[in-house]
Amino acid sequence: MSIFEDKFRDLKGEFLMAKSPRALVAGNWKMNGKKASLKEIRTLAAKLKDRKPKCNVMICPPATLLGEAKTAAKGSKVKIGGQDCHTAQSGAHTGDISAEMLKNTGVTAVIVGHSERRADHGETDKTVCAKAEAAHAAGLTAIICVGETLEQYKANQTLKVMTSQIKGSLPATATAKNTVIAYEPVWAIGSGLTPTVKEVAKVHTHIRKRLVAALGEDEAAPIAILYGGSVKPNNAVELMAAANVNGALVGGASLKAVDFLGIIAAYE
Repeated sequence: MSIFEDKFRDLKGEFLMAKSPRALVAGNWKMNGKKASLKEIRTLAAKLKDRKPKCNVMICPPATLLGEAKTAAKGSKVKIGGQDCHTAQSGAHTGDISAEMLKNTGVTAVIVGHSERRADHGETDKTVCAKAEAAHAAGLTAIICVGETLEQYKANQTLKVMTSQIKGSLPATATAKNTVIAYEPVWAIGSGLTPTVKEVAKVHTHIRKRLVAALGEDEAAPIAILYGGSVKPNNAVELMAAANVNGALVGGASLKAVDFLGIIAAYE
């Protein structure tokens, strides 16, 4: 059940963030990567050894590589996360993976509600909410994705969509310790297009207000809100500096350590 049910309200006035979230730069490999790709994680881990970025670093490889990815990142600053989980802890769900299973591999987080899951698999806000709740129950951080389509963007419905998706996707179990929000405009993912920095800041500030409405300022302020959608080394510094942007969920540019390090450099 969504935390917003029966008590969702609008905020008035300006939002002043009481606590700064620890930034997170997470790489979503999607349906890419074989054993040979593990060298990118080893390279990333080695290159970060003597660097002190002011952000957490995570790679979310396909499920087939989770165990070996965890080994490749062992003892480093690189955390490993999953890309999706089922709503149930176990059962007759051929081909699916539960949050409990992910936890058993040693991962610390899982992406839920990515737009590609919403589009390709018909996932609704209700489903995403249940998956986030399952992640929390397993002791994982849920990286809850939200984002508008090109049609919604052109119709000036971005903030309305954010309100609806946050309202429906955030479970009652959400806290500052177990939840990250990732804003990825669907039309910007893999397209090379990005919103303006001003637009990103506006959306992220709106999301922050929605979180405050649900959780209260003390609980909502430390939650990281990531930006995703064609994030690259050449635009990371500007995007990461926008108001209420606390890191990035990176797609294609996370597949190569050198590119991913270029984005992490925004926090050095």
